[in-house]
Amino acid sequence: MLPTELLAPAGDFSCVETALYFGADAVYFGGPGLQLRATKTGFSLSELENAISFIHAKGKKAYITVNAFAKNAEITYAGDYAAYLYACGADALIVSDLGILTAAKRAAPKLQVHISTQANCTNYLSARTYHDLGASRIVLARELTLEEIAEIRAKTPDTLELECFVHGAMCMAYSGRCMISAFLTGRSGNRGACTQPCRWEYALMEQTRPGEYFPVYEDEKGTAILSAHDLCCIGFLDQLRAAGVSSFKIEGRMKSNYYVAGVMDAYRRAIDGTAPLDACRRALDDITHRPYSDGFYFGTEKLSHANDGLYHADCTFIAEVLDYADGAATVRQRNHFAVGQTLEILSPHSFGLSFPVTSILDEQGLAQESAPHPMQILRINCPYPLQSGDFLKRREK
Repeated sequence: MLPTELLAPAGDFSCVETALYFGADAVYFGGPGLQLRATKTGFSLSELENAISFIHAKGKKAYITVNAFAKNAEITYAGDYAAYLYACGADALIVSDLGILTAAKRAAPKLQVHISTQANCTNYLSARTYHDLGASRIVLARELTLEEIAEIRAKTPDTLELECFVHGAMCMAYSGRCMISAFLTGRSGNRGACTQPCRWEYALMEQTRPGEYFPVYEDEKGTAILSAHDLCCIGFLDQLRAAGVSSFKIEGRMKSNYYVAGVMDAYRRAIDGTAPLDACRRALDDITHRPYSDGFYFGTEKLSHANDGLYHADCTFIAEVLDYADGAATVRQRNHFAVGQTLEILSPHSFGLSFPVTSILDEQGLAQESAPHPMQILRINCPYPLQSGDFLKRREK
């Protein structure tokens, strides 16, 4: 049985660095086209090359998302792009479209192809068919239960790997295939430009009574009835592994490097057993998230629609650590903090450490009582030897 892979998202190079620092075995990210995320999360061609080289220098793998549904004019480009990515050393493409799969295998026969969750693979015969067409891995549809995954594993070749999402935002549409955003705003989620109208608040209005809005449940603000909970599988990774999943995927190519750090740290520790599982689960409440659920792995996604569609977090992201020397850390401030407050450390080298802030110095060495300016470079006392790449947070709950 293959070792478990922890697969991290990246929307920019800082997220690539953070993912590897916090223990990712592989990173997935998109290039300049044919990827299902907004343009700002797409790497340029030169950035792709640099990221792939950096990842390989760390002994890890790079998967490139080419998971859009191609139009006629994009098929030739898809083949050329696949050949380019193979020449760059990409370890695999993640694709949804059969045309892109065919074009990629023709242009770069040795380049591995992973079938995206967007392709809605929900049964063993589909999985076998994709394998016959050249796919080496299936990213399973998010609607599957543990029992259904186990059956797919039992009825597919050992050379076909199974990957599943274990954490992050979920789409209420079938494996993410949705036209609501395109209809309401002209921006299609199937082309990487979703405006997330499922997260908006809704109320019921009867046609002959305009202006009279009725909440769908007991909430005067309306309802986010279409808004799915965020997925969180940290409590049953062993069951997913037993069902035949060999790659655990974190959602979040639109997320910050702080988010990547928090999620990766919790899941890396849970997989390796370097921290108590309940502590790892609590750590996931520290980062920005919607209410969590088990997804569909045990059946129904959620038993009620008591989801406000809003983000919650027990901690505030305070600063990125740039350097450490002589009992003080050089940090880049991200949110306000002050002398007298207690900050917690997010680092792959320690767990559960905190310290009181007793001094804050600016770049000129002048003392200040608080840090109100985002992105300011500061020196703060810290009794623990921090490293570049660590983060600081402040507990609010």
